[in-house]
Amino acid sequence: MEITCDSCQSKLKIADEKIPADRSASFTCPKCKGKITIAPGHENESAPSGDDIEGFADLGFEEESMDAGEESSENRPFHFIEEEGKIALICESDPVIRKHLTDILTLMEYHVTPAQDNRDGLKKMRYHNYDVVVVDELFGTDNPESNGILIYLERQQMDVRRNMFVAMISDRFRTMDYMMAFNKSVNLIINKKDAVDLDKIISKGLSDYDMFYRIFHESLQ
Repeated sequence: MEITCDSCQSKLKIADEKIPADRSASFTCPKCKGKITIAPGHENESAPSGDDIEGFADLGFEEESMDAGEESSENRPFHFIEEEGKIALICESDPVIRKHLTDILTLMEYHVTPAQDNRDGLKKMRYHNYDVVVVDELFGTDNPESNGILIYLERQQMDVRRNMFVAMISDRFRTMDYMMAFNKSVNLIINKKDAVDLDKIISKGLSDYDMFYRIFHESLQ
C-alpha cells in the first residue's frame, strides 16, 4: 500500500499485512514526525512507479529478513500501535530488571517494547515517538557518557522531547535526584539499589511529570 503523509506529502510504501483490517492504526512519519492515521477498511492505492520506490528501503518500510524467533511485530523496527495507545521502550540488559519494568508498565496500560541492543533501540525510536523510555546508562556501552540512546534523546527537538518521559537507571546517582536528572536531560533517575520499589518510583515520577506539563498541554490545546 502507498500512503501519503498529510503534513510533508512524503509517499510511504507499507506492506499490506502490517495494516490491521478491523481497526484504526496510527504511526509516525519518519521524515516530519507527524502522525498518520489509517482508518479501518482503507483500500490499497495503486503501486508506486519504479522512481517512487527508490529510497523506500532506506526508510525501513520494506520487509526485512528475520531470524527464527523474531516473527512478532514488536521485534520489527516498524509496527502499528492501536489508536490512542500509550507506548513504552525499555533499554535494559539485566533480564530481571527488564521483566520487572515490563510488568509495571504493562499494568499501567502501556504497550511495552524491549530494545535488544543500542542499535535496535535507536531504530525503534526513529519510527515511533514513545511516551515513556526507560534506559540503563550502561545499555550497550561501558562508558555512560557515550550512551547512544541518551545522546539521541538529548538531541531531540523540544516539541518532541517534552512529550516523552525518560527514566535513566544508574549505579552512580541517587533515586529521584532531580538536579542530576536535569543535568543528564532525563525526567527521572532510578538507582539500581532501589529496583525493588520500581513500581512506586515510576508511578511517582510519571505523576510529577503529568502534573508539571498539564497546564502547558492545556494551553497548547
